[in-house]
Amino acid sequence: MKNIFKLGLLALVMLFTNNVFAQSAADKIVGVYQVEEEGRQSKVRFTKCADGTYQGQIIWLSQPNNPDGTRKMDVKNPDPAKRNTPADQVVIVYGIRYDAKKNAWNGGRVYKPINGKTYKVECSFDDATTLRVKGSLGPISLSRYWKKVE
Repeated sequence: MKNIFKLGLLALVMLFTNNVFAQSAADKIVGVYQVEEEGRQSKVRFTKCADGTYQGQIIWLSQPNNPDGTRKMDVKNPDPAKRNTPADQVVIVYGIRYDAKKNAWNGGRVYKPINGKTYKVECSFDDATTLRVKGSLGPISLSRYWKKVE
């Protein structure tokens, strides 16, 4: 009887430990990243959403204003309701979930404000601080590497 109790207790501890490990692995993406895209520098913050997905939102731009001094907006967004969003507040990665088997976040989209297009996205770490963000459109894909700074 004592052995069965100990075995059951051990199973519960292992189950809890595995869930905590999977959760901490999934949350590894949370933080701030330095991004360079077509000569433009920005910072993107990944957060966990209430539905369990993750999103990345621009929080800083090296050049937040147009040449005339007005604030840059998300003018190329296909959704007219979002075209007045300041460029330094645009959500560019959304709907991704952690896939423990692949050790990657996928199932969402990456939005490119420069052209207003969205692509399938998969994110994974190349090393402790380098996030590979791979956007795909059909058989064509392109990877960018973002450095985690916070």
